[in-house]
Amino acid sequence: MLLRSCLAVPAVLLMLGTAQAATGECPAKSTQMDDIIAELEKAPSCNRAMKVFEACEYGASGDVQFGAVVEKKCEADFLPGLGASQKKAYASQLKRCDHKYDNESGTMYRSFTAFCRAIVAQRFSQKGLKAGSKAR
Repeated sequence: MLLRSCLAVPAVLLMLGTAQAATGECPAKSTQMDDIIAELEKAPSCNRAMKVFEACEYGASGDVQFGAVVEKKCEADFLPGLGASQKKAYASQLKRCDHKYDNESGTMYRSFTAFCRAIVAQRFSQKGLKAGSKAR
């Protein structure tokens, strides 16, 4: 029994370290909203902005502003090249994110919505960049 307890503690510590390493440390100067937004805006790509968003998230309604910056950065990769039906599909997926947590209260659900929207924009960005490289 004592041996199991002794083995469990390092296992838990290893899992916590792995979780922290997966998300990484927030590269912004501080955890202040303005510093995080500045870091998101200077990200060189949609994917990098998403990594910063994941590393710096608040897990609350403040993430809505971070997600909006990521969306805008990602949309620059694909939105101008979308046809009418593709724009409609994109808007539909964003709307689905907006309504996913309608029946939930609490600021963490606003964060979930912001991440959902950013993920949709990132997915469209990746498809748009992939299609652009095939056209060349």
